[in-house]
Amino acid sequence: MRCSSSLSAHGLQRLLELRHHDPFQILGCHRLDGDNCVVRSLLPEASFARIKGCSEPLQRIAEPGLFEWSGCEILAEHFEIEWWDSEGRYFCEIDPYTFLPQISDLDLHLFGEGVHWHIYDKLGAHSHKVDGVPGVLFALWAPDAEGVSVVGDFNDWNPVAHPMRCRGGGGVWELFVPGVACGFHYKFEIKNRYMTHRVLKADPFARSFEKRPGTASVIATESNYRWSDREWMQHRKTWDWRHEPVAIYELHAGSWRRHQNGGFFSYRELAEQLIPYLKDMGFTHIELMPISEHPLDESWGYQCTGYYAPSSRFGHPDDFRFFVDSCHQAGIGVLLDWVAGHFPKDSHGLARFDGSALFEHADPRQGEHRDWGTLIFNYGRHEVRNFLLANALFWLREFHIDGLRVDAVASMLYLDYSKEEGEWLKNEYGGNENIEAIEFLRRLNEKVHEEFPGTLVIAEESTAWPMVSRPTWAGGLGFSMKWNMGWMNDTLGYFSHDPIHRRYHHQELTFAMLYAYHENFVLALSHDEVVHGKRSLLEKMPGDDW
Repeated sequence: MRCSSSLSAHGLQRLLELRHHDPFQILGCHRLDGDNCVVRSLLPEASFARIKGCSEPLQRIAEPGLFEWSGCEILAEHFEIEWWDSEGRYFCEIDPYTFLPQISDLDLHLFGEGVHWHIYDKLGAHSHKVDGVPGVLFALWAPDAEGVSVVGDFNDWNPVAHPMRCRGGGGVWELFVPGVACGFHYKFEIKNRYMTHRVLKADPFARSFEKRPGTASVIATESNYRWSDREWMQHRKTWDWRHEPVAIYELHAGSWRRHQNGGFFSYRELAEQLIPYLKDMGFTHIELMPISEHPLDESWGYQCTGYYAPSSRFGHPDDFRFFVDSCHQAGIGVLLDWVAGHFPKDSHGLARFDGSALFEHADPRQGEHRDWGTLIFNYGRHEVRNFLLANALFWLREFHIDGLRVDAVASMLYLDYSKEEGEWLKNEYGGNENIEAIEFLRRLNEKVHEEFPGTLVIAEESTAWPMVSRPTWAGGLGFSMKWNMGWMNDTLGYFSHDPIHRRYHHQELTFAMLYAYHENFVLALSHDEVVHGKRSLLEKMPGDDW
């Protein structure tokens, strides 16, 4: 091995093992004494390499593919490296290790405090231009990682090609890769000090994903969609739902209708066929069951793996914008079923993201829903809270969504939700309330109502938790409305009786009046009541279908 005297053996070893926190200390161009400089580059698939414009080639000094050149020639600030692989194919690329950090200290500080409401524009993968050089800026949060590489179509999924640098002590890693364009598939390969192997993770902030069964993130094209719903958006700011009729149609996009071959309707096809149906039936709003990216076609979408991406099985993000825009032009609001209570254990997703319990609690008594086989978000961690709050604002801002139906709120509020003795931990006061989740929900409602007046935030809350739909300044959770689960169960129970016996069960219809004014209730007929053998609304009633 030949190396410059300025290169420490320890630093070199960490770089070659892909666990160096700052590869820029070794790679790129470094000034030596006088006019001399040294250039080092990781080119794992190169058999020959040189700096463009220099006659002397780079020398391979270590495996896998560390090359070095030294001399006194004046190099461009962002010089190009030409290289040939073993088959003689030629490549030319600007060295990514000649660029300064791109994420500001202010961005890092705000994210660390949990109050960066546009963090999705910083983390993830974004088309970017630095000093006139186009490329993509990759960034992710992985504080317990020893090393992170971005891998994808653009580097043959080789982690040696593009190790990233860690910024400060907050665990944000970044790398600007010149020449990479939209449409490439990518993931992050992460090495943790406790793991014997590296793991591949999809981007938590990805705007697009490849179609299942693939799980790679896709560098999304910047949207150039031109909205035509200005009149709707202006009217929404002053819309008072308390004094207007609201009729909501709950829809699962993957099963409402399908093509004869079983294929899904696209977002644009749904707009064409669904909107006339909604208008004809008199609905004012549609509530979409989760359309964030999720791995399983047969699911309802409640186990999200791509929180910032509309599901690719129905089309591209701009196709979803078209769907929402079309609804608005037809006078129909769009609500989104939003899952902030739990996430799945899929290996490419958020679970043990950097080898540690990052988005979830480390203790399974706090961090796991055993009934659902999912993990619980750690709402006490600033960055996790920021990830979720920014996500809610993202859908409202980027896709003009008119409100959120927050799923499984009861499971967030109670530490002992669906758990037996010994399966949960008490809070600091000895109770079963999840204090961190309560503060998260209050903050969510405050931010949504502050930034998007006229939007709705509806709680699916199945217990008697008080003041769910009362303002936070009055001690409530701040939701606009709450699903009336008690009314739903009583009403469905009443209609399941034979008509001749219903006169003995009128109390099932009237009981809801005892608490009807405690909250701002939505009278819901939930999807949960027509599955798993519970039968359709018609089939719940006695008699024949004729």
